[in-house]
Formats: sequence, C-alpha cells, structure tokens
Amino acid sequence: MNKNVMDLIEEEKIYPIVRSNDMQKSIDIAHALIEGGIKVMEIVVENPSLYEVIDEISKDAVVCAGGIITQQQAEQAIESGAKLFSSPVYKMNLIKISKNRRMPFIAGASTPNEAYEAWQARVSLIKIFPVTALGGVQYIQDILRPMPFLNIMPMGHIKLAEVPAYINAGAKSVGVGRDFYDNLSYNEITKRAKDILNTIKA
Repeated sequence: MNKNVMDLIEEEKIYPIVRSNDMQKSIDIAHALIEGGIKVMEIVVENPSLYEVIDEISKDAVVCAGGIITQQQAEQAIESGAKLFSSPVYKMNLIKISKNRRMPFIAGASTPNEAYEAWQARVSLIKIFPVTALGGVQYIQDILRPMPFLNIMPMGHIKLAEVPAYINAGAKSVGVGRDFYDNLSYNEITKRAKDILNTIKA
C-alpha cells in the first residue's frame, strides 16, 4: 500500500495542493482537477470541516491530508479516508504514527540537514518547503548534487510552467497550489490539469 501510493506520486510527477477554508470550494477545485486527469492530490486541513472534503474526494482520487502537525490531526486524517498525510515540518511523533498505522507520510524540510535526517528516518518522500524562497530549481540541484538518493518534492509558490525544470533537476514530483486554481473557473482548472499532464508525459 505505502509503496503503491508513493509510486503513483512519482509516476504522476504533478502533485496539486488544494488550500481553502471553504469546504465547497475545495470540493469543486478537487473535482475539476480530477476531471482533468489528476489521480492524486493534497487537501490542506485548515479547519476540521475539510476532513469531510477528504472523505468526499477520496472516492475518486488518492488524497493526502496536508498541513498535519499534531498526532490528533494525523488520526483524524486517517479516519477521514486519506491515504497518506503530510506536514510542513519534520516531527518524530508523526513518523511514529506513520509506521504504526502503516500510513505513508511526507515530511517537510527546508535544509539539506533536515532532508538527510528525514531520509535516515526512512521517510519515503521529503517535501522541500518553501522552495521558491529558498532558491527554486537551483536549490533542488544543490541539495541533490551531494545526496542524489533523496526522494524530494519541492513545494511553495511554484508555477505550473516551472514544473518541467524541477523534474529535470531531479525532483520525484512537484507540488503546485494556487497556480492550479486561483481566480479560475471550473473549466479553466480542468484545462490546466490536462495541459500540465500532457506536458509532463509528452
């Protein structure tokens, strides 16, 4: 199970992140992405109502519960139907929950040292966040040059047009948030999803 979910993320290469306090808006964005061919995405849990979004969307896609910091949030994510959970930080208690519940976990890291520690703890996929502020594509290249064994996924204000460059730099997958849906209609979101998938798999 763990391997299959992580394999899917690496295979798809694009990892949409839906962040909205509005439950219905989150559902609409997620459905538009799914219609565009997206198979896996993250729903950031900014309030408890968004666990219901995960429950709804997990019928049609593999959903990661994002923004998880506490053990209680992780347990709620598991109960809501999420297939994995992610955190903006690297915390041992979340790694323990992941191992105990056999639930894949994406740990957040900002520095090469944090990324290496997460790898030592056998975290399957390491989120480099906020990558744009840290140096973008060049930062990913700099981390991977001495540690090419790291499985990393950059996130943080990445534009869809930048995704191929991150993949070429060695990222296993690339997290994109607002550029997928901000101020866009349902049809426009679906089109963006189709376009990026076509670009990646061309």
